[in-house]
Amino acid sequence: MRKRGIFGVIFGFLVVGNILAWKIVFDLSKPEFLEVNFFDIPGEAILVQTPERNQILIDGGSTSEILEKLSKEIPFWDREIELLILTHPDIDHLGGLLEVLKRYRVKNIIWTGIVKKGTGYEEWKKLIEKEKAKIEIAKAGKRVFCQDCQWEFKIFSPLLSLEGIEFKESNDTSVGGKFIFSKTSFLFTGDLSQTAEEKVLTRDFSLKSEILKVAHHGSKTSTSEKFLEKVSPQIAIICVDKNNKHGHPHQEVLDRLRKNGVKILRTDLNGDIKIISDGEKIYEVSNF
Repeated sequence: MRKRGIFGVIFGFLVVGNILAWKIVFDLSKPEFLEVNFFDIPGEAILVQTPERNQILIDGGSTSEILEKLSKEIPFWDREIELLILTHPDIDHLGGLLEVLKRYRVKNIIWTGIVKKGTGYEEWKKLIEKEKAKIEIAKAGKRVFCQDCQWEFKIFSPLLSLEGIEFKESNDTSVGGKFIFSKTSFLFTGDLSQTAEEKVLTRDFSLKSEILKVAHHGSKTSTSEKFLEKVSPQIAIICVDKNNKHGHPHQEVLDRLRKNGVKILRTDLNGDIKIISDGEKIYEVSNF
């Protein structure tokens, strides 16, 4: 009986090991698609997974809920995030990143380097110093890419380097960027207001994109008519907490998007949203 029990335990380990091995093989053999996940959590968090299976995390929401979302998307043996982007240090974008930095190894960080006193900011500074990741200060015109890859990330905001400058309100300091994968593109806008959008429009940036991440959770102070015409998206995604107290998204923004024939997806209504691109076309998956 004792021997039978030992053999049972060994057999169980072998079965589990075999399952895990096949899971690894399956994940590594996935088609070379780009996946962009817009998470349904308080605040805003977006995970881009490239065809090379590298991860780019843009913001982390306000709480540790981001860890649960990442665990569903990133294989358990992969504890490395290749690029972390903090658009601006407001708690609903910054908070979850504090937990990410404690659980994952982060190789590269892009942020503005601004000074903003408030919840989480000092801890963020300590954690990124401890992480020893390569840090890049965001500025319009900078480009992130990898050799022999089909994708690149072009930054269009902020227009100037803001490193070391203190701000009480940081929305308009947001990192804005266009992620391009072959013939498809995604525009990420942080919490930029219409005032910041107007300044961007004075520059010769190519903003046209199939997917627009609507700025500031659909606030009426963002997504102007002119900006929307310049981007000309097929789908607009609004990252908004169903329990938010600000009335986001605002009806004016929803009406403006519909008038321009843009399909609207919202995390408060659709749950987690996954957009997949094969480089030629985009496909959407909600409530995955």
